[in-house]
Amino acid sequence: MKILVAVKRVPDTTVKLKLKPDGAGVVTDGVNFEVNPFDVIAVEEALRQKEKAGGGEVVVMTIGLKEATQQLRHGLAMGADRGILVVNDDDNAVDADVVARTLKAVVDKEQPNLVLLGK
Repeated sequence: MKILVAVKRVPDTTVKLKLKPDGAGVVTDGVNFEVNPFDVIAVEEALRQKEKAGGGEVVVMTIGLKEATQQLRHGLAMGADRGILVVNDDDNAVDADVVARTLKAVVDKEQPNLVLLGK
């Protein structure tokens, strides 16, 4: 069984974020990033399903800047077998449509039996 889990790079959930003066986002200077906690739960479930099936492959994937390799490494450290980073050098251009189309392309290529997403 092949399970694909999408993970997202988010600012540390324990830090209070500040808006940029122009209101066009949040200040990320000095902010640590982590895997979305709901995506961590999805990876854990994928690993449980793999074990229950008696084998298979868990693939974590993310879309974003090269720095997102940190989040893929987190998934690999949890026990995922492989990671896929779809690099987008312009993080501001990643909207819901881009994410959906990219995820579909990865699913079409990987042909997983199950796709898990966080919240």
